[in-house]
Amino acid sequence: MSHDTVRFGFVCVQNAGRSQMSAAFAEREIERRGLGDRAAVLTGGTHPADAVHDEVVETMRERDIDLSDRQPREVTTGELNDCDVVATMGCSTLELDADVDTRDWDLTDPDGKAPDEVRAIRDEIEERVRALFDERFGEAA
Repeated sequence: MSHDTVRFGFVCVQNAGRSQMSAAFAEREIERRGLGDRAAVLTGGTHPADAVHDEVVETMRERDIDLSDRQPREVTTGELNDCDVVATMGCSTLELDADVDTRDWDLTDPDGKAPDEVRAIRDEIEERVRALFDERFGEAA
């Protein structure tokens, strides 16, 4: 990975909802913008769940993104300190190095929510991810 790669981290407690949606939208932005090895995505949780929440899998399928095979994983502070930007989902107690650009998105947990509520969270995440990429790489064509 080249040194000028921008590394994005998306973190929540369970890594089963918000951070998984964020990572998936970030991967889509990398593909759409043709960023290749100029951007990388890391996602994880401080206490990962066993699986991505069903309501999240269903709602992302509406955007042609399949999260059914994603596995929540534990993330380390070391991994996050290697990121350029880390977005937390309003539930973080992480203490990261000062040179990591940390954003607290303070999003509602979609776990157990009705489909319309999950869609609203998903759409907000999609907008925030797009805005983050616009900020780092300029407006998308």
